[in-house]
Amino acid sequence: MPNRKNIFFYYSKDQDLEKKLEPLFDLAQKNNFTLVDRSQDANIIMSVGGDGVFLQAVRKTGFRQDCLYTGLTRSDELGLYCDFNLDNFSEMLHQMEYEEMEVRRFPVINVQVNDEISFECLNEVSIRSTIIKTIAMNVYIDNNHFETFRGDGLIVATPTGSTGYNKSVQGAVIDPKIPCLQVSELASLNNNRYRTLGSSFVLNKDRKLTLDIIQDGNDYPVVGLDNEAYSIRNIKNITVSLSDKVIKTVKLKDNSYWDRVKRTFL
Repeated sequence: MPNRKNIFFYYSKDQDLEKKLEPLFDLAQKNNFTLVDRSQDANIIMSVGGDGVFLQAVRKTGFRQDCLYTGLTRSDELGLYCDFNLDNFSEMLHQMEYEEMEVRRFPVINVQVNDEISFECLNEVSIRSTIIKTIAMNVYIDNNHFETFRGDGLIVATPTGSTGYNKSVQGAVIDPKIPCLQVSELASLNNNRYRTLGSSFVLNKDRKLTLDIIQDGNDYPVVGLDNEAYSIRNIKNITVSLSDKVIKTVKLKDNSYWDRVKRTFL
């Protein structure tokens, strides 16, 4: 497979793990793949670990559009992003070499804070109170006021992010082939003053979601981007939309997203 022979391994520098990886490094080189030390030089970025490590690999390497991402899990790990484990590494190399693989594309969301700072997420963005007090937000869809939320926070998930934090608060699991956003509540209050939908809702890829933080002493929320938390001072508004970017991953044949959902949860 031309121009896809440079591999960068992303993993935590653990001595025991590195010993386990040494035979894989040798196997990759025997199959005419080149191991590179910089992710910028790679055509394939391979994370070693579960979904958390995969998310970090994508984030730390800049959500690259010109390479393939793939994940290797260890024997005791599950991964909805990771099709391969350390035991079938040779099978993955064989597929890459002889083009028997399939490529899966996962949508990315763009997050803008205070109309200035921009971030990208593959899983979800969450906005949560950092003090023992509920947070209040006006929720706008395409600049039209939808509801006034008060509670612990909100989660805005991609289709692939719908199986993580979002699912734990009774959100739906969404097929990743549907480009959309899902908004889920964290412990919302519903009374005569504050009224929310009370359930998750899904927005089409062309929609824009805006959250205006009501400045009532809780204007320092934690913004969670995938599995990283950012404490940004004086947050006034957050805008979330679906990016034009997609993350391309290597997929085993006959191993759909729903096959992995079934293995993980059922």
